[in-house]
Amino acid sequence: MDTIFFILSKVVQFCIEPLNWVPIFVLLALFFLSLRKPHLCKRSLLLALLDLFIVGWLPTSEILLRSIENLTPKVELSKDLVSEVGGIIILGGAINGGEIAVDRGEVSIHSSAERVTKAFELIRKNPSLPYIFSGYSGRITPRGLSEADAFKQLIQEQGLSEQNAHYENQSRNTYENVLYMKPIIQEFGSKNESGQLKPWLLITSASHMYRSVRIFQKQDLPVLPLPVDYQTANHLQWTEFDLVDGAQNWHDVVHELVGLFAYWITGKI
Repeated sequence: MDTIFFILSKVVQFCIEPLNWVPIFVLLALFFLSLRKPHLCKRSLLLALLDLFIVGWLPTSEILLRSIENLTPKVELSKDLVSEVGGIIILGGAINGGEIAVDRGEVSIHSSAERVTKAFELIRKNPSLPYIFSGYSGRITPRGLSEADAFKQLIQEQGLSEQNAHYENQSRNTYENVLYMKPIIQEFGSKNESGQLKPWLLITSASHMYRSVRIFQKQDLPVLPLPVDYQTANHLQWTEFDLVDGAQNWHDVVHELVGLFAYWITGKI
């Protein structure tokens, strides 16, 4: 059932993303042209142009993405982090493992690199804290190195301590991240004077943080959100047109909205 849910969420997201409708509108235009219905052909082409405008004009996606990123404020880190938190959690989604890492012998970090760089900073400053990196692959047919194994390789290349390292390399989505990490958190997390688990510091992209925190709360796991990888500023870029950035923004928006709806309807949040 979880596999069907995983595949279905990917299919729904692909169908909803605005840029994916452009070739459909173009094909419809060609179809109507072959039927000698120029008015329908023109309408289809206009819809394709409108779609491109909506994707490329950045404020259309930034309004939604900024709202999602602002749902969870960033916590102020204590100078004595070791006494405040039980550990550090880094969610996957920033590392390209797979066949490329195996064939090329190098681990690549993509646009969500702040998840990794912030983790390196905190691990280096707080070597006594346990940390967990969670993630296998978000692809339907993953191959090669898992994200967790790729992160382990990066840790070793950076010369960081692995004494308190834990790697979860089975999860394919955020719900599985939390589910598979739960036993590790309960076993290795420190407790306060009343015997309750101390909250773990959670590192993930700002757009992904709200959904992540809700899942942890549903599993009765306290976390302190440390969002990174912000893609929007306080002011919209009213004069900017960029299809690449716009498509990525819409991808993030649709990914989170589909995820929130799917997790809500299945009782995961």
